Amino acid sequence: MDEMENFYPALDEKELKDGTMKLVSVEGTPILFIKQGGKIFAFDNRCPHQGCAFSGGKLDGLVVVCPCHGWRFNLESGEYEEEPAFTLNKYEWMVKDGKIWVKLED
Repeated sequence: MDEMENFYPALDEKELKDGTMKLVSVEGTPILFIKQGGKIFAFDNRCPHQGCAFSGGKLDGLVVVCPCHGWRFNLESGEYEEEPAFTLNKYEWMVKDGKIWVKLED
């Protein structure tokens, strides 16, 4: 099986600076890329609470804060701090040839 199967180019790695978020449309899917503490994270741009766009939110260490109601999600686990049953939809990604590629399911 091809290791690149279902992976699509999203952005150049150098476009994603540490401590920032960048919203990218990949094959029509809005994906929020976050680089924090040298680590890259890729999530659906919608809060699982009421669908607010995270791209308008802020980073607080390894937490992304929803701009609508202040819900705080851990970037590493994807879990809402107060109720772990609410989780962010994470995307698998890889860096190849200086580009960040993201995996989209069929």
